[in-house]
Amino acid sequence: MTYVIAEPCVDVLDRACIEECPVDCIYEGKRMLYIHPDECVDCGACEPVCPVEAIFYEDDTPEQWKEYYKANVEFFNDIGSPGGASKIGKIDKDHPLIEGLPPDINEGKH
Repeated sequence: MTYVIAEPCVDVLDRACIEECPVDCIYEGKRMLYIHPDECVDCGACEPVCPVEAIFYEDDTPEQWKEYYKANVEFFNDIGSPGGASKIGKIDKDHPLIEGLPPDINEGKH
């Protein structure tokens, strides 16, 4: 089990969760943040600080955003496990699910 970042993060990219993460497992893509499922220690520090309520424990992800678990996992398929987001900085890509969303889907909702 792990935490998942879902659609409310798209085009918002608030980094409060990154600052709270004790294991540096939240990576920044072009349009949203992603939690590395193998690096996450399930501490939950990220969830309460997210201003748009985009972070969910895997089993508690709302039905309409269930596919975001897969997006968080598959985002790392070609990256592997870098062992810390701060080492590599922003990653110039997103999962195809996020790439296919309309531009600025959440702009102005925060």
